[in-house]
Amino acid sequence: MKDIVIASEPEARAMSRSSMGIAALSTIVEWYDFTLYLYLVTVLSRVFFAGSDISVLTLLAGFAVAYLMRPIGAIVFGHIGDRYGRRRTMLASMSVMTGAMLATAILPTEAQIGSVAGALLLLLRCIMGFSVGGEYTGVVAYLLEGAKENRRGLITSLAAAASEVGALLAAGVAALTVTLLSDAQLLAWGWRIPFFIGAALAGSVLIARSRMQESPEFERQQQRGSVPQRPLQFALRHHRQGIARGFAISALGSITYYVGITYVPVYLTSIGALGEADALWLATLAAAVVIGVTPLIGALSDKVGRKPVLIGLAIASAAVPITMFNLLGGASYAQALWGAVVLAAVAGGVSAVGTVATAEQFPGEGRLSGLAFGATTATAIFGGLAPYIAQLLMEETGWELIPGAMIAAVAICVLPILVRMPETRP
Repeated sequence: MKDIVIASEPEARAMSRSSMGIAALSTIVEWYDFTLYLYLVTVLSRVFFAGSDISVLTLLAGFAVAYLMRPIGAIVFGHIGDRYGRRRTMLASMSVMTGAMLATAILPTEAQIGSVAGALLLLLRCIMGFSVGGEYTGVVAYLLEGAKENRRGLITSLAAAASEVGALLAAGVAALTVTLLSDAQLLAWGWRIPFFIGAALAGSVLIARSRMQESPEFERQQQRGSVPQRPLQFALRHHRQGIARGFAISALGSITYYVGITYVPVYLTSIGALGEADALWLATLAAAVVIGVTPLIGALSDKVGRKPVLIGLAIASAAVPITMFNLLGGASYAQALWGAVVLAAVAGGVSAVGTVATAEQFPGEGRLSGLAFGATTATAIFGGLAPYIAQLLMEETGWELIPGAMIAAVAICVLPILVRMPETRP
């Protein structure tokens, strides 16, 4: 089968604005649900593990294990999306997430059923990881395939921007819950509120997605009879270089985001720099910065290309993180805020251009499966495992700048691949 690069072909009908809007905005909910766990790690550790000495590390390990489910989910849902349509896979992934969030919200605590509660929490977290694995790749492919060629960077970056809105919402709801409730209320029932909100939002999105159109690219494949019968084998046979490049781009995007943004509240409370509420509000401000940066960088990549923007951001990722983590642990809140904002801006930029650049490594045939093997696998390693490794190394060595050094090391390793990568902008 020949590899067919997608284009604005005559037979491909235009995607409706409502379908594009639902796809972009619904990512808010999926990422609210998925990142909420990390923002509530210190609270959940007391509810489900009685605040033991290794409770935070245990929950971060659960976060990492859940991320290992992402490639599995991406492969399963990617097969559905490449074989039966992008719309179907997005409906399936949101159905799974809705059920997992509702189950978490009503989960018995350790005080009620003992250590089984913690195991059930981690199991539900793995189910969420499985769901998100198919969610993000499906939305990215859908937006890319529905956008005009000269606006792919901007439109596809909306998936990253929307995920940041979801993370911002998660941080804000978590911060508000922790701030407004007493510690006793928080541990007794207050921790459930953010999860009930997530379940309700997910159910609403599931209803909205049922009215979406199918991707014009998938319809083109159906018309031409080029839909891969075995998408996984097709991707591995025809897209090895694309998978490798997608892995490298996503490795940089994942470690800058998950260590440079979502891990920051845990980092700040672990080193005693800030309390839970202050750390969560700082994370909320950082997420707001990312939302502003993301579409700007996406639009910039449409004008100058994906490659130069990625190279510039990789250099920044190598140069600034150690200094910024030094500021995070500084004596003042202003220093911590400055460090968090700079880290967030760099991470947001990488996510924006990385989203479209990884998807453009593949033609329409087998795109979701290619993203599953490349981008999603890298996210599992450099996103899911990285906060756990950063916390473990910091506790073992006592060096508080290790998270920044990890980001810089990945950036240095990825940079040569980006330099040799061909430009993918149409």
